[in-house]
Amino acid sequence: MFGSVLGAFTPSFAALGGKAWRIPWRLSKTRKANVRKRLREVDDVIDVLSASGIECKQLVLAQALPKEHEMNTRDKYTTFSRTTKNHRKGVHKVPHFTKRPIPRTTPTGF
Repeated sequence: MFGSVLGAFTPSFAALGGKAWRIPWRLSKTRKANVRKRLREVDDVIDVLSASGIECKQLVLAQALPKEHEMNTRDKYTTFSRTTKNHRKGVHKVPHFTKRPIPRTTPTGF
């Protein structure tokens, strides 16, 4: 009755778990490629800044992080989460994961 009146605010289908937009279970090949591309672009920016002679604390910390080709696949596509079963969560389930930096290291023991 109210579906056409409310537009985008229609209730979602209950069989879909009550979510209007589903998060895929795993990352697709193109999303993985885009994650790798973003990591490489960050590596390139760090290299350019270090070659320019700029010195600051954050740049020194960024240089200590592993590069994209040195990272484990588990660290590239998953992130640490306290609440999940194995303490790992797919990076695509993090809100705005394309705009936030992906942590390249995990806490010790995980």
